[in-house]
Amino acid sequence: MTYQSPISPGFSWYEATVGERPEYPALDGDRTCDVAVIGGGFTGLSAAAQLAKAGVNVVLIEAYRFGDGASGRNGGQFGTGQRAWAEELEASLGFERAKALFDLAEGAKHHVKDFAAENGIDIGFQPGQLSVIHKRRYIDDYRRHAEIMAERFDYPHITFMERAETAERLGSDYYHGGIRDTETGHIHPLRLVVGTAQVAAKNGAHLFENTKATAFAQAGGKVKVTTDRGVITADRAFLAVNAYGSEKLEPVSAAHVMPIRSFIGATAPLSPDLSARIIPGGESVDDSRFVVRYFRKYGDNQLLFGGREAYTADNPLDISTHIRKQIAELYPELADVEITHAWGGSVGITLPRQPFVREVMPGVTAAGGFSGHGVMLSNYTGKLYADAVTGNRDTLQILRELKVPAFPGGRRFRKPMLTLALTWYAMLDRI
Repeated sequence: MTYQSPISPGFSWYEATVGERPEYPALDGDRTCDVAVIGGGFTGLSAAAQLAKAGVNVVLIEAYRFGDGASGRNGGQFGTGQRAWAEELEASLGFERAKALFDLAEGAKHHVKDFAAENGIDIGFQPGQLSVIHKRRYIDDYRRHAEIMAERFDYPHITFMERAETAERLGSDYYHGGIRDTETGHIHPLRLVVGTAQVAAKNGAHLFENTKATAFAQAGGKVKVTTDRGVITADRAFLAVNAYGSEKLEPVSAAHVMPIRSFIGATAPLSPDLSARIIPGGESVDDSRFVVRYFRKYGDNQLLFGGREAYTADNPLDISTHIRKQIAELYPELADVEITHAWGGSVGITLPRQPFVREVMPGVTAAGGFSGHGVMLSNYTGKLYADAVTGNRDTLQILRELKVPAFPGGRRFRKPMLTLALTWYAMLDRI
C-alpha cells in the first residue's frame, strides 16, 4: 500500500523511487526547548540539523510527514540567483544589494551540494539547465542577460543559444532560443528531505511528524507553541511552513506568502531512440512563461514535466490530461505517452517574487515565499537562521531587509485575486 499525502494530490515518482523513508513519532506531551521549529520541509529540517549540530536543544514538528509539502514534491531544479534576474533586482535595489542577493543564492547552491556530500546523501545531482524562450520578443533580453551575468555579476557560466542550438539540445524546435547554464543542475528532492531529517536526528534534534501547530503565544519571555498533541515552550520559534501556512496560525506570514498549485507528471521510460533525441545533455529546462513550464529527463530515462495552468486539477487523472497536452506541444511524438505518476502541490510565492523572512511576533521568525527557487534557497535559509541563533553570523539580515509587501485584497479576497491574476498571465503567455 502506497502512502498518499493528505495535503497534496497524487502519488509522486519521488515517493516511488526514494527508497527507505523513515517515519518519526508524533509529539507525546509537553516539551521545553531552546528553539521550536514548525515545518518539516527543507527550511525547517535544515535549521534543525544545523541548530542541533551546534548543541542547541531543538524540537521540530510537522503536521503530516516530512516532505509532504513542496519540499518533497517539487521540480528538483536549482536555478541560479533569485527568482528575478540579477539585473532586474539591480534596477530596483541597486547594484550592491542585487549582488549580495545573487551571491547569497550562489552560496545556497553550493551549500546544498556540500551538505549532501559531507553527510553521504545521494541527491542524484545532474548538472546543467536550459532556460528557453517562448516569445521572439524576449530574445534580446536573454542574449543581454548572458552578457550581464559575465560582465557585472562575475558569473561566466551562462551562454546564449540561437534557435538551432536550442532545438538540438531540447530535441524540439518549439522554442525561439535560450540560455544554457553549466554551473547549476537538478536533484531528487525527496532524497534530500529524508537525508536532512536523518542528519538532524543524528545530531540530537527532536523530530515529530503528524503533529499540528494550532497557536502561538508569549508568556514570561517564552514562546508557547500549542499543538494537537501538547504544548512546546521555547526561547524562540522558527515558522517554516511556507505555502502551507494559515491566517489562523499566524496571519502576518500568511498575508505575505501565498500558495499556487503546481502539477508534475512522470512518463514511462522513453525508448532508446527518443531518449537519445530528447534533452540529450541531461539538463533541466524551464521556459519564459510567467506561468512557467519546467521539465527534465531523470531516473530511467523518464520525462518529468511540470506546469501550473491546471488550477482546478485535484486528482491524478486530471493532472495527467493537462500535463500530457503540454508535453505534446513540445514533443508531438509523445502525444500518447503513458503517464506513470501524476502529482501536485503548492508553491509559496510573494508579490515581488523575493523571499519573505521576518520576525512576525516577538521571538518568532517566519521564512518562505521562495517563488520557485526553494530547492536551494529554502535549505540555505534554514542554515542562515541557525547561524543567526548561534551567533556565528547574520547573513540572514540580507533577506530580512527585503521590503516584501502583503498581497492585496485582505483575508477574504487575497486568494481569489491571486487566482484571477495567474489566470490572466497564463492567457498572456498563450497569446
